[in-house]
This record gives sequence, structure tokens and C-alpha cells, in this order.
Amino acid sequence: MCFDQAKPHPRARVGFHAERQDPSSAGWRRLLELIEEAAEDGREEFRPLVELNAEERRQVITLPPSIASLTAVRHFVLYGSNLVRIPPEIGAMASLEEITPYTSYRLHWFPYEITRCSKLVRSTVSTRALFGNYKLRPPFPRLQHWRDSVADLDLTQLDARRWGTTAIRGCSVCDRPIEQGGLHQVWISLRVATDVLPLLVNACSAACVSALPSGAADYVQLPHAGGSVEQPPSDWD
Repeated sequence: MCFDQAKPHPRARVGFHAERQDPSSAGWRRLLELIEEAAEDGREEFRPLVELNAEERRQVITLPPSIASLTAVRHFVLYGSNLVRIPPEIGAMASLEEITPYTSYRLHWFPYEITRCSKLVRSTVSTRALFGNYKLRPPFPRLQHWRDSVADLDLTQLDARRWGTTAIRGCSVCDRPIEQGGLHQVWISLRVATDVLPLLVNACSAACVSALPSGAADYVQLPHAGGSVEQPPSDWD
């Protein structure tokens, strides 16, 4: 569920968006084509949504894993999107220097893998839409209990309302296949490019969680499970 992005409600309950991407929609099919074209021609700026009509843009609620092929893209423009999540494959966009998901008001968090984009130095994000943002300090969704084994969990068909995503493949920290270990989800807020972003970590072990850096200044310093975690005061306090 979305939270009120105009007034602070630090005790409000929030959750993940539960929608699943419809792969049969015209918007999704066109997005796949545009990504393939961009990968083939090696373009450095990628603005896929301007190539879609309004209805097609509404149909796109995430990005496909094939964004990993966009290794030449330096500026990724997702202005005014309907996105509710970005896949961890964004970490493979090795040339990425700037990301612009401004006015994507349903995009409340990012995958930890975005920290692998070592050249990323500029971002334009609607910060009021982010979990834990300094202006309002909205809460974070409560994460599931840690699992030391995922043998009973289909990692390709997850309930996004519970796990934040519909599929988890590799460890956000060490990139080891999750099915070879456990599943330890935590939140960490870090400065990424221009903004402090709430990052969802899908770790394979407690050791990988321990390897995470400290949180950004004026944010929760340790990895946490969301829910009733105590945050620093907001700008409104």
C-alpha cells in the first residue's frame, strides 16, 4: 500500500505493492523490444517510456532482467513511471552514471544491487516517495523472518506482498545463488549517487548481512527488518 506522501505518519502501516507484471501486455512486450534495440546499438541514453503511450506506460510496473544487457547506457530516464520495483539486474549496468526515476511515486525502494553501479554519481528521485525518507520518516514494510534454508520456497514464484519481489536469484552481497544458502532480508539506507535510498538486501547468510556498510548519516545505522524500527526525527519534528 502507498503511504501519504504529503504528511508524516511514522506509525502508519505500510507494505509492498503486490502487483505482478503482466508479460502479455502491449507495454511489456514493447519494453522488451526497446531494451533489445538499445543493447544492440549501444546507446548511452535510454528513455524507454517516451516510446510508450499512456496505457502502455501504466502496464509496466517493473523492469525485465534484460536491463543487464544495457552495459553502454550512461543515463537511464524513467521519469513519471508506474514502477513499483526495479530488479537487481540493474547492478549489471556498468556504465550507468545517472538515473532519473523522478515523479515515480509508487517506487518506494531500490535493490541493494544498485550499489554495484560504481560510476553512478547523479540521481533524481522523488524522495517523499521513499521508505524512511528524511522529510517524513514513513516506516518500512516489516520483512519476513530469516530462513537458513529455502528448500521449501519457490524462489521464482514469490508473493510480492510478503517478499517485495516475485523472484530472488542471487545474494545481493556476494552474488551466490540463494538456493545454495538461506534468505536473510534486511533494509539499509545508503547514499547512492545524489540521494539516500532505502535498499532491500536479499542475503544468503548472516555473514553477508554483517558485511554490509553502516547506514547513511541521519538514517538507521544498522541493517534492520523494518516495521517498528526507531528512526531519527523527520524534518517535520
